[in-house]
Amino acid sequence: MHARLLRFAAAVAIAAAGTLTWAPAASAEASETPPPASAAPAETPAPDAGTVEITTKDTAGDPVPGATFLLLDSAGQEAGRGQTDAQGRVTIPDLAPGTYRIKQTASGSPFHEAVADHDVIVTPGATTRLTITDPFKAAKVLLQAKDDTTGKLLPGATVNIGTGTSTLLTLTTGAKGTASGDLPVPSRSTKFWVVETKAPIGYDLYKPKKTFTAGPGAPVTVTVTNAKTTTAPKPDPSDKPTHKPTSSPSGPDEPSSGTGGGTGGGTATSAPSSHAPDADSSSVSATPVGDSTSKAPTGSLAHTGADAAPWLIGGAAAFIATGGGVLLLARRSRTDTRPDDPAES
Repeated sequence: MHARLLRFAAAVAIAAAGTLTWAPAASAEASETPPPASAAPAETPAPDAGTVEITTKDTAGDPVPGATFLLLDSAGQEAGRGQTDAQGRVTIPDLAPGTYRIKQTASGSPFHEAVADHDVIVTPGATTRLTITDPFKAAKVLLQAKDDTTGKLLPGATVNIGTGTSTLLTLTTGAKGTASGDLPVPSRSTKFWVVETKAPIGYDLYKPKKTFTAGPGAPVTVTVTNAKTTTAPKPDPSDKPTHKPTSSPSGPDEPSSGTGGGTGGGTATSAPSSHAPDADSSSVSATPVGDSTSKAPTGSLAHTGADAAPWLIGGAAAFIATGGGVLLLARRSRTDTRPDDPAES
């Protein structure tokens, strides 16, 4: 019996030794804890993010609130979006470095136009600032050219429209006498001028400078009036002369064909011939007085018979007196030279 007790005590001791040996092993395994996730090294370090800040204003320098923008990455995927505040500013953060395309999807104003797409480069840890100017919507212009009397629309009229010293739009009326176009507007209310540079065919140029006021997106009608061109009447062919004028007009003093003098000359030479007593007197009057006075010199006007008559009469009287004196001297000379009478000898 004593031997049984020894064997039981040995078994108990063996069992106790096995329990003590397993417990520390289990305790050691339980004390091991996994390292925290933050301590685990990353495979590739993430780059610093960047930010894009957009400021929107109009051509007058005023902010444009409510404008909506969308950012697309190089793959065309949306990377961010935003809307401008009352100061016209919007910020889009947490962007990986790279190149992005900015699209303005809405202007947020009935007076402004959205701009075309922009590219922007985002750098690590920096803010990229971009200013965008939204233009005002263009005014819709309708041009009309009219006859100032009938009001008929006229084609072919060209006008320039501008403001200040700048020409912003040029229009030419078509076959219906009208033309239309978009007029850029630099402010909410702008004063423009209109000048016609080419008139319709058959009409005078409209010279006055007209003015009008237009706003963004507003329709406006511009009218110029033209007066018909006044031309001198063409000569009537029936009014032309039917005969050609003579090169040298004939006058009363011109000699007729076949004679040596005119009418006045004939009268002047007839008087001496009728009173000449003999051939001696006719030899004195051989000079044709009518020929020297009746014909007008070349390049001068012809003299009339009435102007030459007193001179012709005086000349004829002088010739007669001279002829009489010569005849008297001749008779005396014959008397003085006559031979003595034979009876007296």
